Amino acid sequence: MARTGPTEVDDVASAPRRLSRRILVTSTVVLVVVLLFGVPLWTVFFAGSEWPTALQIAGCVLVGGAAFALPAAMAAGHARGSDRAARIGDTLLGAVWVLFVWSALGALLGLILGLVGFDDPLRSRTIAVAVVIVVAGLLVWGHYEAMRVPRVLEREVRIPRLGTGLDGLRVVLITDTHYGPIDRAAWSAKVVEKVNELDADIACHIGDLADGSVARRRHQVEPLRDVRARHAKVYVTGNHEYFGEAQAWLEHMESIGWTALHNKHIEVRRGTDELVIAGVDDRTAAGSSTEGHGADLDRALNGADPELPVFLLAHQPKQIDEAVRRGVDLQVSGHTHGGQIWPFEYLVRLDQPTVHGLSTHGDRTQLYTSRGTGYWGPPFRVFAPSEITVLTLRSTAG
Repeated sequence: MARTGPTEVDDVASAPRRLSRRILVTSTVVLVVVLLFGVPLWTVFFAGSEWPTALQIAGCVLVGGAAFALPAAMAAGHARGSDRAARIGDTLLGAVWVLFVWSALGALLGLILGLVGFDDPLRSRTIAVAVVIVVAGLLVWGHYEAMRVPRVLEREVRIPRLGTGLDGLRVVLITDTHYGPIDRAAWSAKVVEKVNELDADIACHIGDLADGSVARRRHQVEPLRDVRARHAKVYVTGNHEYFGEAQAWLEHMESIGWTALHNKHIEVRRGTDELVIAGVDDRTAAGSSTEGHGADLDRALNGADPELPVFLLAHQPKQIDEAVRRGVDLQVSGHTHGGQIWPFEYLVRLDQPTVHGLSTHGDRTQLYTSRGTGYWGPPFRVFAPSEITVLTLRSTAG
């Protein structure tokens, strides 16, 4: 009689867990889709509006078709690698999020107006039309904001330990370019033109460079080869690199003239003063399948003079705790996109200590969080403008 081996026993034992997990994931997706599409369907086509039956049926067909298309396109695009499907799915996701938010606000306004005496169907019809107009306007404007060359945002940051020889050092930050299913090679070239107008001493890319392999996204990244900086061009990985080819992207960035700060540091000198520029992997790296990766600030600062000020690149703001522990002077991060599409920033705040801007942590450490230079997924930015950032470092003795 054949015996069942340990592997077969484990597979049999884990089958119910896999089934339960699949049921949970499927149920969650169905619930999210029902809410995302159900609220707009009710607000725009039903509620108390008493639209003609033919219009309500058309609304059900339109919204139902979009509800079916969204998960199908997202699966084909992001799980099976079809850029065309990803463009459809991402656009639908952004559009329905905006529609959901403003439909929910419209439904709330309808309840309030009903309480103060505004009657249906005029009340619900007015809200439905207003929601459609507002959403259409926000999507057009939001797409323009996502696809435009970002505005330049300039800030001065005082670093008490910075030597006077480094006073006025100009650091240009780009991050979260997310080169992906929509070909943005021309946009990339225009970003580089803008960066090169800013007289950078140091240029930084703080991760989430691209979504996809080097082979598929190389031509969109290629303009970064031409970025000019007086002392250094440095790059660290973001979480999205660990969905694919993190090590390959580090090597590619090195090949086009950027220094990949894979848990290491360099030193920049001006006159007799020096600044340590350190970088760490994204916090998700340790849990990825990429061998030898994982955020390690101790390793990054190994050999650095502890008396020198430290400028740290770390993709996620929540990596600030390690920076505080090691007495880093300034950490720069991205990741949050400033929320990208309002009011998503309030959900981001549940996960990250900051969403954008300059903040202070501990006795010494400052954190600058960029809203990002590109966008992820949905090609929209609503009330969360992209940025190319110039930080001018100032010595308090300067």
